[in-house]
Amino acid sequence: MKILIRVVISAVALWAATALVDGISVTAGSWGKRALTLLAVAVIFGIVNAVLKPIIKVFGCAFYVLTLGLFALVVNAALLMLTSWLADKMNLPFHVEWFWPAFWGAIIIGVVSWLLNLFVGDED
Repeated sequence: MKILIRVVISAVALWAATALVDGISVTAGSWGKRALTLLAVAVIFGIVNAVLKPIIKVFGCAFYVLTLGLFALVVNAALLMLTSWLADKMNLPFHVEWFWPAFWGAIIIGVVSWLLNLFVGDED
């Protein structure tokens, strides 16, 4: 149940990014198809973050230290662009145009996810 809640939170955060950032779009026809697309992209984004982010943190540790953590914004933008590429390969109508929309979208996704996770809390 906890994983489903996290996927829905990620989908809402992705929706917020598509609504606020030009260059991030979901081009599905109806609202239902858009919601399903966002849920599928949220799953892809979660898998990409779960697999690649720890590896990047280990190998890019020096960049994180030298930039006082600001390198994480670049990494998050790159992971969002990778998610867009994977969604395109899976014929999902989700697209991120280039780096700057991915950069701002990653910030919005991070903030919205953080805010929504405050309300959900941990059930451990």
